[in-house]
Amino acid sequence: MNSRERVMAALNHEQPDRPAIDFGGHRSSGIMAVTYAKLKDALGIKTGHVYIYDMIQQLAIVEPEVLDALNVDTVELGRAFMLAEGDWQDWILPDGTPCKIPGFIKIENVEGDQYLLAEDGTRLGVQVKDGFFFEQCHYPMGDRDFENDPFDDIAEQFAYTQWTGIAAPGNHFPLDEAGLQRLTAGAKRLRESTDRAIIGLFGGNLFEIPQYLIGMEKYLLYMGLYPEAIKRFSEKLTNLHLANLEKWLGAVGPYIDIVLFGDDLGTQTGPFMSTSMYQEYFKPYHSKLWHRAKEIADVKVQLHCCGGVEPLLNDLIDAGLDAINPVQISCQGMDSQLLKDNYSQRLVLWGGGCDTREILPLGKPEDVAKHVKGQLDILNPGGGFVFQQVHNILAGVPVENILAMFDAVVPINWPNKK
Repeated sequence: MNSRERVMAALNHEQPDRPAIDFGGHRSSGIMAVTYAKLKDALGIKTGHVYIYDMIQQLAIVEPEVLDALNVDTVELGRAFMLAEGDWQDWILPDGTPCKIPGFIKIENVEGDQYLLAEDGTRLGVQVKDGFFFEQCHYPMGDRDFENDPFDDIAEQFAYTQWTGIAAPGNHFPLDEAGLQRLTAGAKRLRESTDRAIIGLFGGNLFEIPQYLIGMEKYLLYMGLYPEAIKRFSEKLTNLHLANLEKWLGAVGPYIDIVLFGDDLGTQTGPFMSTSMYQEYFKPYHSKLWHRAKEIADVKVQLHCCGGVEPLLNDLIDAGLDAINPVQISCQGMDSQLLKDNYSQRLVLWGGGCDTREILPLGKPEDVAKHVKGQLDILNPGGGFVFQQVHNILAGVPVENILAMFDAVVPINWPNKK
């Protein structure tokens, strides 16, 4: 099997020739740039630079040489764009490592604190001195009368949160005729250049975007206080997403394999909400988006959804979901064997391959390898599984543990391998 065939077999609940591997195929299966630089060194790869494509999370582009070395079967659609050195600007990572960031990013340094800026100079997010992430600091709809708000200006307010206002490569084109033509041309070029499965990140968040606009505490409170306003907000947001989905997926749909949506519905101890709240506030709208995606293009629908969301899985499947990541196995209810036994014939478990909370950052290489092989024994048989670590590899994770993780899935070679 080639990489695309391997991933599609897993998505069709068929046994691939080996576990399909995702690394950097979306913005929750990647690696922070400070750690990526060390990984390249350990692999003996001297070409290229360290490119940051997700400024908020400080995620690096995983370059083709690294994908090849680690036997990775996926690639993110954004890799089709910003291919010229002139598309990037110089920056310095918190540990002093030089890197490149997208040229369209506007950033302001104030006494060591870094601010992400909207086009008009509004400060959207801050990375404090010696920090590794940007934290949102502006909530454009936070002081409004939520219960009576018509929510007619949501699209305009997208420019004023860091998560909706700071684009990543491939999401930085306007969805006008010229932008759609560039999307189509880039997606077609990428398709013709790789046999890896291509993941297109659409987003389409329904539960999270209101938190970016209003603030998490307020929105969770309003879910209990103002049910009609919550549904009105979800309806308005869905209509906006549907209009964008028609354009975006119409442009790239023939050239991608998976369309990725996002909504973190879970915490460490279970869902943020009851199943009845999910069914009332979000399920009908997720269903509209996910079914429409499959009507527009021959794609599988994947949801990025952190946390202990096992109580919601049947509803997510019923709404049209094909795959879920990152399968956060350290959370309540997310036991690997339980998930495999009860869901893997109906839902692809895209993740759960290596715990990133304790084992990958804190274990020894032999601990990592043993853990990964145990996860593969549970999750890989019969298809319905794509290997990725549970969420992004963060700063400070030992490189030898990262290498041990990939080596336990499919043996790899690197300088000084013991």
